[in-house]
Amino acid sequence: MWCPSVSLSVWANAWLAGVAAPDDVLDALSHWAPKHSVTAYDSVAAGATGLPWPDLVDTGAVSLLQTLRTAAGPGVTEPPIGLALPVPGDVRGLPAGTQFQRDAVTAGEALVVSGAGSIGLVPDFEYDEFEDSDEFDRDPCGLSWTVYSIPEGSPPVGYVNLAEAEYALRSAVRSAADALGALRAGAAEIDVEDPRGLVEQVLESTRMHRLPDHAPDRAARVLENAAHVDAIISVSAGLIPIGLHSSAEVQIANDALRPLSTVVRSARLAAVDAVLHSAWRG
Repeated sequence: MWCPSVSLSVWANAWLAGVAAPDDVLDALSHWAPKHSVTAYDSVAAGATGLPWPDLVDTGAVSLLQTLRTAAGPGVTEPPIGLALPVPGDVRGLPAGTQFQRDAVTAGEALVVSGAGSIGLVPDFEYDEFEDSDEFDRDPCGLSWTVYSIPEGSPPVGYVNLAEAEYALRSAVRSAADALGALRAGAAEIDVEDPRGLVEQVLESTRMHRLPDHAPDRAARVLENAAHVDAIISVSAGLIPIGLHSSAEVQIANDALRPLSTVVRSARLAAVDAVLHSAWRG
């Protein structure tokens, strides 16, 4: 479930609410890459944040925090940060026809900050071009955040009820399990020692990331369940073509899994929204 935008949103929001320190935000970001940089995409974004312009000078993680503080402005009493997890066909919370929207869909994630200045942020991993490792085995050497200005009147990221999202997640899991179970009798032998072990490997990579202490138990549970389901989707998607006899069976299995991705994304958005709001209570 974790992505850089989730880490930055929950921890920077906690810092702005006064329930986390700047070092907590920097520590959360360090799990994604050893170096972070931030640049303004346009002059309006630079004016709203104080980032250099027109010279595109990369500034570090501390400047990233200052960018968020400036955009949020003084006297904040509710979360100034919203998370977006856009996919083609669902770009809720992103201004239509903008470069920000296009880049956010490509990345599959973004932040929206509203306050003294409305901006959007999209992360992009950087890799050492001289490293010999396979592309999928390389660790990123940095993470760059691009800051975009957002037009006035942009739609809000949107609210998803946490209880409804949790119920939908449970229901979708049962439906997919029934559909996939019907295919099991006709499945060929899958040459994998332990599919559950593959799921556990996927989950293990997410356990370095943590939520702030103020996160509600229900939100944490939903995020954990969503991560588990997402891991199952990832592993199943790789095994389905190996374990089924015909293209028709593969299509049926994929159709059973596809709705799960949408439900998982909605559950994550609802849970993160609950975490963001919990920082400003009390």
